[in-house]
Amino acid sequence: MKVNIEIDMTPEEARRFMGLPDVTKLNDQFVSEMGKRMKTMMEDPETAMKAWVSLGGQGMEQFQRFVWDSARRVAGSRKPSDRAAR
Repeated sequence: MKVNIEIDMTPEEARRFMGLPDVTKLNDQFVSEMGKRMKTMMEDPETAMKAWVSLGGQGMEQFQRFVWDSARRVAGSRKPSDRAAR
């Protein structure tokens, strides 16, 4: 048996129904602060680039290690029958 229920409500109504906190003000502050930081970075792109690539090769190695480790975990979590299907 399959039952589908469709409920028409606004995101605000769904948030209140599920008992989730209203983070609108916090989000507005966050977006405002990020806007200010982005504007500052656009005015001084050299400083922004230095901040983004401060880890250099080490940062790239860590990212690659993260990707490979994640792929190994996913591959290891498959059942043998899943691997045979490929």
